[in-house]
Amino acid sequence: MAAVDYRLEAPELIRDFLQYHETIKNHSTRTVDAYYIDLRLFLRFVKWNRELVPQDTPFADIAIRDVNLDFIRAIKKADIYDFLSWLARDRHGKKQMGLSVSARARKLVAVRSFFDYLLLKRELISSNPAADIDAPRLRKTLPVYLNEPDAVKLLDAVRGPYAERDFCMLLLLLSCGMRVSELAGLNLKDVNGETVRVLGKGNKERILYLNPACQQAIQDYLSVRDETNVHPKDQDALFLSRNHRRISVDSIQILVKRTCSAAGLDPERYSPHKLRHTAATLMLQNGVDVRTLQEVLGHESLNTTQIYTHIDNEGLRTAARANPIGRYKKQESATNDGE
Repeated sequence: MAAVDYRLEAPELIRDFLQYHETIKNHSTRTVDAYYIDLRLFLRFVKWNRELVPQDTPFADIAIRDVNLDFIRAIKKADIYDFLSWLARDRHGKKQMGLSVSARARKLVAVRSFFDYLLLKRELISSNPAADIDAPRLRKTLPVYLNEPDAVKLLDAVRGPYAERDFCMLLLLLSCGMRVSELAGLNLKDVNGETVRVLGKGNKERILYLNPACQQAIQDYLSVRDETNVHPKDQDALFLSRNHRRISVDSIQILVKRTCSAAGLDPERYSPHKLRHTAATLMLQNGVDVRTLQEVLGHESLNTTQIYTHIDNEGLRTAARANPIGRYKKQESATNDGE
């Protein structure tokens, strides 16, 4: 996602809405930025569709700073339908004209949420024009995941000068089912023996138990973690890049693709999120109940008592040990002969 700062360019109503999500709803910066990008796209479209800007104005140059309450109140349901149609037919996607169903649905959520805020929280409008618009129907697909032999192949393929770090990150993704943003955001203080504290969506914390393989991988990585010349801002980051900064989400995604290629797996098919699916599937296949799995994956937040008293939840401990990847032993003969 391109770097944005809504505080510099958003009109007042949009800025207030985003600040509400950032401070009251406690949504992450990444989520708030995504809302802004979607709303900016919508408002640019409305201006363009109503011919309120010169025809030769590049779409990306359409300013929205002048959008005010009168402009917002004039938006009708037909404008939103036109927007969804334009997204489906004319907006550039990654591989084709028209955005995916999931991308269109996400943009509709942003628009509906904005109008809900104006209606229910600010009482500035009399109705939400997006309220009754059905979201584009998502095609139900089974999650893509690695089977156990392929997961082992992926781990065996780790090579290079940062092998301990890369192996540790991949093992955590495959064993704990972390989101890639959660993995990148880990700090040294989050690791406490057999547990790790994870900051999930909406800044909700949860405690995960580490199986013996993960504990050993973290110890192996920490023994070679280079603490020299670390950027002051990133001193507490668990995983560091070769530039001595906190590892980025993009870098982890590249690592997964590169290691998949080395393992003879399709790099276009697998991503860090697919490794999260892998962890979930392997746990389910090995006896973890769905309710416990929801807690492991962070679909429900831990309550404050659990976080601060470190209650020994045997269900979470069992989930950590049930994943067969936790019994993986690193091959001693592996050599660090790549990048």
